[in-house]
Formats: sequence, structure tokens, C-alpha cells
Amino acid sequence: MLLPVIGSELIVNLIVTLLCIVILFLLVATSALVFTLGERKVCAWIQVRIGPNRVGPWGLLQSTADMLKLLTKEDIIPQGIDRWLWVLSPILIFIPAAMVYALYPFDDGVIFADVNIGLFLLIAISSQSVLPFLMGGYASNSKYAMLGGMRTVAQMLSYEVPMVISLMGIIMLTGSLKMSAIVEAQREIWFIFLQPIAFFIFLVTALVEGNRPPFNMVEGESEIIAGPFTEYTGMRWALFFLAEFANLLSMGILTATLFLGGWQGPDFLPTQLWFWIKAFLMVLVYQWIGWTFPRTRMDTILSFGWKVLLPLALVNLLLTGFGIYIFKWLL
Repeated sequence: MLLPVIGSELIVNLIVTLLCIVILFLLVATSALVFTLGERKVCAWIQVRIGPNRVGPWGLLQSTADMLKLLTKEDIIPQGIDRWLWVLSPILIFIPAAMVYALYPFDDGVIFADVNIGLFLLIAISSQSVLPFLMGGYASNSKYAMLGGMRTVAQMLSYEVPMVISLMGIIMLTGSLKMSAIVEAQREIWFIFLQPIAFFIFLVTALVEGNRPPFNMVEGESEIIAGPFTEYTGMRWALFFLAEFANLLSMGILTATLFLGGWQGPDFLPTQLWFWIKAFLMVLVYQWIGWTFPRTRMDTILSFGWKVLLPLALVNLLLTGFGIYIFKWLL
């Protein structure tokens, strides 16, 4: 009698897991459509442009039209490429962008994978997006794509170090890597007030890691055409940008979770609504920064990461340790 019960539980768990995976991928795909339009609208507003206003009411169907166009474009495969690496690159870059959503606490108890090493696992998964960029550049058999891939590796690896060190201050205050525990620790005061230096470092490094202006050197179309995805067309090309806009929402969610108290807020609004208000507000901030400042040079980006943000992250770590020691001594 026990075996059928165990078998039915496994089937139920498998179905629930598959449903969660489908929901996550739908969330990522929908966010890409919405933020493609939102990006253009914000850009038009900031830079006094017209923006999309032809396809559908107020241009709301422009993203849908773009998606249909990409689906019908010819899939051109260049000669001399490393075929397997070239095909796998756009697929592999999309997987980490979608997987990290499983670790975000959307509400109290609403999280797909609330593991004890949640923040560590999130960083480990998101850092894997570096490899597909290099794969795409190397496999394309193009000097422009290869140069773009190498620039991507240099940029993203350089800024992962200060990002991780800045987040160690939050771990010291929380005493846990669990994402839900980090949100719960901000019940009295948000970490943006306890860790303002870490918030600034995370803000800058998130822009770089997400390939957002003014640090979008991964593409750098005025210098190296379209970076590591120069030779891609149609939906293969679209997968790179699908991952980019999924990362944009991911950046907003992660900032809200780590520094703005996650789902917590005054009782006059539901907790789920507070979570999305904070996340979308941070997305707007990232877009605002991107369309306000001009793109910086590659050597300036690397120099700023190693010579400014890394020492600043170490100083913040030291100050956090002193602050915890003094606080415990006063108690």
C-alpha cells in the first residue's frame, strides 16, 4: 500500500515542478515583451522622442509585431562556424536568466526554491551567463564577434567581484544566505539605509552585469557591430535580447529583495503589490540611468570596477564588521 502512495506523491511533485517551470518561462517571455515596449517609451520620454505609436493603440502592439517579424525572418547560418557551440550559445544564455526567478521570494511563502544557500546559488547561476557570450563570439568565426565575446568576459568578470563583496555586508547583517530570511531581516529597517555603500555598488554592477546602458559594451554597435551576436539572425538573435530584458526585471526584483524589504510595506496595500511596485520602480531607475548618461569607454569601465568599486566594497565590508561589533558591545 505504501508504494502507490509514494508513487502518487512523486507524480504530484513532478507535475507541480513542471507547472512552476512553465510559469517561470512565461513570466520571462512576457517580461521581455513588456519591457521592450517600456524601454522605448521611457527612452522617448527622457530624450524627447515620439516612441512607438503606430501599431495598436498608443503603440502597445509594437512588441508583438516585432516578435512576429523575428519569428518569420530567415535563419542564416554562416560558413566556417563551430556549429554546435554556435547553436547552443543563445539557448544557454537564456537558461540562467530564467532559472534565477526560482530563487526570488515574491511574497511571504511564495518562492519556488527557498534553499538555505539561496543568495549563493543565485550568484552562481547568474554568473554562468558569461560563458554563452564567449561561446557565441568564438563559434561565429568572426573577428568582430570574437572581440565582442572577449570584451564581455572582461567586463562581467571584473564587476562580479565587487558585486559579491558588497553583498557580503548583507549576509553579515542577516546571518543567512536564505532569500526569505534576508527579506524578513528588513522588517524593522531596509538594508538600503544600513548598507548605502553596498546599494550604490550593487546598482552600478547590476547595470554592467545586465549589459545596460551606459555600460552596454557587450554590444557596442558603434565599435564592433553587435558584439558576440553579430552573426545571429531571427529568433537566435532574439534569444540574446530576451535574456537581456529578463535580466532587467531580474535586476529590479533582486534590488527590491536585497535592499528595499521585498514584499514588506505598509498595510494599506497587499504585500504582493508592494513587491511589484518596488521591482518596477527599480526597473524604471535602471532605464532612467541608461538613457541619461552616454556610453563609457571600455578601459574606463574596467578601471572604475577594479580601482574604485572593489576598494569601496572592501571598505564597506570593514565598516559593516565594525558596526556589528560596536552594536553588540553597546547591547
